Amino acid sequence: MSEHDAESTTAREVPCADLPLAQRVEAVLLAADRPIADGRIADVLGLELGASQVRAAIEELNAVYASTDRTFRIEQVAGGRQVMTTSALGPVVARLRGERAQARLTQAALETLAVVAYRQPILRADIEAIRGVACGEVLRSLMERRMVRIVGRSEEIGRPMLYGTTGEFLRTFGIASISDLPQAKDLKAP
Repeated sequence: MSEHDAESTTAREVPCADLPLAQRVEAVLLAADRPIADGRIADVLGLELGASQVRAAIEELNAVYASTDRTFRIEQVAGGRQVMTTSALGPVVARLRGERAQARLTQAALETLAVVAYRQPILRADIEAIRGVACGEVLRSLMERRMVRIVGRSEEIGRPMLYGTTGEFLRTFGIASISDLPQAKDLKAP
């Protein structure tokens, strides 16, 4: 092996810890298949200062993405961080996947999901009272799509199940937590 070969090999084999923090955070986010919390990213990278270092690196990355007109950014969704395509390119991504996000849910499913999101934990009977129709099949469909789950049982007679939304619901609608939903008083009727 020549001296030149040894130098080029060494240059390519930079230990991960020597790479800039932003690059390491970006690599973790790109490898994750779901939102990952800042604290978890810090743990994976062995950072002493923890989540604050991760947040600073994410701010740096998003600034670079914005200044270079990238089509993605790091967003906070479902209690974690995830690399996401900018909203302007949503239709292109949906087309690639062969699906239209809004078309996937029926009007009945969207109505039921809204009731569950705003009133959780909620009984099926309460959902039906609000909507005025039976919703067993719709709830089952939402559970199959992992948008709604059983979160417990009521203390009422018969101990009926209580329903709530899931992390998949948060990811689908691009929100970090239920508290990010618009307040009911701010919503306007169509």
